[in-house]
Amino acid sequence: MKLLRVGPLGKEKVCALDNQNKIRDLSSHVNDLNPGTLTLSNLTSWTKIDLEKLPEINNNLRIGSCINKPSNILCIGLNYSLHAKQTGSKLPKYPIVFNKSPDCLQGPYDPIKKRKTQEKLDYEVELALVIGKEAKNVSEASALDYVFGFFILNDISDRHVQKEIGNGHWTLGKSWCAPAGAILVTKDHIKEVNNLNLSLSVNGKIRQKGNTKNMIFNVNYLIHHISKYMVLKPGTIISTGTPAGTGMEQEPPKFLQVGDKLELAIDNLGKQNYEIIEDK
Repeated sequence: MKLLRVGPLGKEKVCALDNQNKIRDLSSHVNDLNPGTLTLSNLTSWTKIDLEKLPEINNNLRIGSCINKPSNILCIGLNYSLHAKQTGSKLPKYPIVFNKSPDCLQGPYDPIKKRKTQEKLDYEVELALVIGKEAKNVSEASALDYVFGFFILNDISDRHVQKEIGNGHWTLGKSWCAPAGAILVTKDHIKEVNNLNLSLSVNGKIRQKGNTKNMIFNVNYLIHHISKYMVLKPGTIISTGTPAGTGMEQEPPKFLQVGDKLELAIDNLGKQNYEIIEDK
């Protein structure tokens, strides 16, 4: 299935795309896409619904974050070798795991609000996944059995906070906002998650271009590794890292400015588009 949340902020309805990519109202079957509903057992029942018999939704309505109030957002740092090299970092021996606040998710077309003090606001296109079944000490071979689906996440980063006042802890610099979606695509639509193209452009110029096959730690290993140390509950998001080309890697660095327009894309997961505006 290809799921999304449509409507005004705080009043989104759960919808799904049918085979003609028409938006269908699924809210009579699902009240939200959150940790209470994002389970593989629920997905099994949803796939039996005839989407073409559901009401069609106006495709001009706002699309919200594809997940609401996740139980946790775990992000992976320096997971592409060229990105690590160009940021002057050593290749990690084990995944670098940090948190983003679950409150920072926003819609995939909503503008990003930038404060005047955020002189080093940066972008990171990432493949994100959401867990659909409790995962504890799972093997690499079985890791994908615990995944509900995948979506695009922009790991917006305040580099000043992250690098200069974070004291090695990244959460404050990583929790400003994170556009998520538009669509949450269940894993049956993804033939090879470890071979997806990612891209991000600013004002029409490509800044990031990569492929998940170039991850240092692939999706299977990340789930396996993290589940050895914590229990992954349904609704937990894992954002798997970003390829080279972030603003801080440019020569000279090119951080986000008011008026910049971004476009992000990942194979099979659609696109995101938005503008940077001033946060008043």
